[in-house]
Amino acid sequence: MHTVSDPKKLKDRILAVLFPQRCLFCRSIIPAGSDYCEACAKKLPEIVYHKYAVGGVQCCSPLLYKDEYAAAVKRMKYGGKKDYARPLALLAAGAAARLYDLSSFDLVTCVPMHRSSLRRRHFNQAEELAKEFCSFTELKYVNTLEKYKHNRPQHSMRRSERASNVKGVFRILEKSLVRGKKVLLVDDIITTGNTLGECARILKKAGCSDVSCVTVCCTEM
Repeated sequence: MHTVSDPKKLKDRILAVLFPQRCLFCRSIIPAGSDYCEACAKKLPEIVYHKYAVGGVQCCSPLLYKDEYAAAVKRMKYGGKKDYARPLALLAAGAAARLYDLSSFDLVTCVPMHRSSLRRRHFNQAEELAKEFCSFTELKYVNTLEKYKHNRPQHSMRRSERASNVKGVFRILEKSLVRGKKVLLVDDIITTGNTLGECARILKKAGCSDVSCVTVCCTEM
């Protein structure tokens, strides 16, 4: 008669059969503890994508917002895949380390989400990414901004409407948090750069010495 010597190992095996680990990008089954399959690992870009948010604020990204990379971000945001934040933040940290001197930043913050959206989605993907980013870089995460007015999603707007759509929707929580500080601002995607640019503007108005950005994805250059 067989006995279970380690109930935890048995539980892990059962869970692995019922809920197998899947590649972050292509969704193929992969070994437990992995983030993506060997094929997708080999396809990861070796360059850092560099764009500017509105106001001339520089931003770097490890991935283009297309195909399997866009699908992964969408699953995180709209499919409740909060656990995607850690591997995606690791890619963002790698890109940021290649473009910036990370030791020069005083703190990391994120693009905030309006409370109504937060209730619906249950987490702010930008905040999760920023906190995981800090776990890899040993930088300090600080909530500095609030989205106190609800607006339409940027992706639903024409490019010509996006700048006005984010005006006046963010505010600083406490000026003393950022005064004289060099800040790294985190979000999931940069498209036109209006949202990041507006957040950077608010931070600088509150006395920030400098703001740079990092996102997981950027749209085509």
